[in-house]
Amino acid sequence: MAKPTGAAGRKPLLFVGTAREDLCSMPEEVRRDFGRRLNLAQRGRLPPGTKPWHGLGPQLFEMVEEFRADAFRCVYLAKFESAIYVLHAFQKKSPKGRKTDRRDVEAIERAFAGALEHYRGSL
Repeated sequence: MAKPTGAAGRKPLLFVGTAREDLCSMPEEVRRDFGRRLNLAQRGRLPPGTKPWHGLGPQLFEMVEEFRADAFRCVYLAKFESAIYVLHAFQKKSPKGRKTDRRDVEAIERAFAGALEHYRGSL
């Protein structure tokens, strides 16, 4: 689990697995936009362009960014009072239209389990 980042009045961000590196490898405009949106999430607000990620429980969200004909995603968990967990950041490359690639879904599921384990261990 990456070290938390945050400031007064904001929940810290905790990056699970390679989420920070994956986010940092995205185009600068996408990184900035996701950064602004994560800042809003840290302050308890639902950022624009954010939708629920279904299937793993409440307070799991996906941010979507279209950039130069590419689609980027960032999935985070806002369930806990103590932190926002950034689970996975990726470029959507599924050849099946809107469906997210199974490898990305599995990465989100693993990161979700890791975030729950980390949270329970920090109680």
